[in-house]
Amino acid sequence: MPGNYDLVIVGGGISGASLLYTTAKFTDIESIALIEKESEVAAINSHHTNNSQTLHFGDIETNYTLDKAEEVKEGAELLAGYLEHHDPEREMHAKRSKMVLGVGEEEVSELEHRYDDEGFGDLFPKLRPIDREEIADLEPAVVEGRDPETELLALQTPDGYVVDYGETTKSFVERAAEEASVDVYTGTEVTDVTPTVDGYTLATSDGRFDCDAAVVAAGSHSLQIAKDLGYGEDKVLLPVAGSFFLADDLLNGKVYTLQMKKLPFAAVHGDADVHDPSVTRFGPTAKLVPELERGRVSTVTDFLDVFGLNAAAALSYANVLSDRVLLPYVLRNLVYDLPEVGARQFLPHVRKVVPNVGIDDIERAKGYGGIRPQIVDTSERSLDMGEAKIVGDDIIFNVTPSPGASTCLKNAMRDTRTILDFLGGEYEFHEAAFRADTIDHFPREGSIDGSAAATADEAPATDD
Repeated sequence: MPGNYDLVIVGGGISGASLLYTTAKFTDIESIALIEKESEVAAINSHHTNNSQTLHFGDIETNYTLDKAEEVKEGAELLAGYLEHHDPEREMHAKRSKMVLGVGEEEVSELEHRYDDEGFGDLFPKLRPIDREEIADLEPAVVEGRDPETELLALQTPDGYVVDYGETTKSFVERAAEEASVDVYTGTEVTDVTPTVDGYTLATSDGRFDCDAAVVAAGSHSLQIAKDLGYGEDKVLLPVAGSFFLADDLLNGKVYTLQMKKLPFAAVHGDADVHDPSVTRFGPTAKLVPELERGRVSTVTDFLDVFGLNAAAALSYANVLSDRVLLPYVLRNLVYDLPEVGARQFLPHVRKVVPNVGIDDIERAKGYGGIRPQIVDTSERSLDMGEAKIVGDDIIFNVTPSPGASTCLKNAMRDTRTILDFLGGEYEFHEAAFRADTIDHFPREGSIDGSAAATADEAPATDD
């Protein structure tokens, strides 16, 4: 039943669940509650049909700087290690080849420079350049039907983790719920958050919760709650809905194309579905929508609440959307959802990956795609390309940790340290045990057969 807790976490997606797992299993916090408004956890953006199923390391994401890739890499290795340790039957993930494909002299040159001169080859020891012949061995459909005179190069790695983030969320919650200190409430909607002398009171559809510290990990709704408490007044949301096109059994793994540097959205890529490798997904598209949850008209009013209908927000939107790179991109993506026309307009992106695809080979996926809220900074009138986190008095708001689910455990590790500060140093974080359960199981270069985790002496819990 609702009551008093040391810590309350609002939101049962991958972000909230990873924090629950980290605090429940590796701290001595005495009482923790997770509150989720849906009837089960991972029902919205963490569901496997509503995201790209990609574990981003920064190795093939060509809009990442080396510094960004280095930071993301540790986060990805934490989650990959967890999956290697707790999912030996591959029910939550699959491991396949992945590559970023350079087509033509200019793109090939860019990939060579990135690998040799920018340091990505050193940062990622398993990443290697492969030529047309090797590409054809791994992904025959990528080469078949392509002009033999066109230069091809790919940066390829075996660390192509394809993840069902919904099942991973459930795994985190199940493991955390083994602890006596944890209560999980589903079907419980937070209606109000009020500061108190000792922390916060949360009014919910199931009663009142009092806590010393709180973390709101409710996606787009996190900023809405933050603003209600006077935080994040210089931020508004640019909700972006992602969609996919489906084809039959074209790719064995994940094939990315080069990304546009100024865009925070993923480049179009093709990959085999995490649970059904005979289904190839192409996307995502990125359509602006005035909703906080995909397909839920009721969240339009929530969007307007976060938007604020003020001059600063309107001017910021105008400045962002008038960008000569972003505006054409936004307009093109609106077209992709149109019947008949959309598939034809998207087809060239698919053919860059698989040249022989015809219009009858792809169809827009129904029921696929979620919303990824982008943050607009109204003081700078620009997109905030980093991690959207607001830290207040004994409360944290996680809106869209970048790059989302891939760094959920690293984000949880950081938040755990902050929470312990909130709680006055009464409790401890057993970080060595946390790493032993996660990143120490990530298969390092040179470990046995490339899949078994090295020992702690062979693979310290740091970057390569």
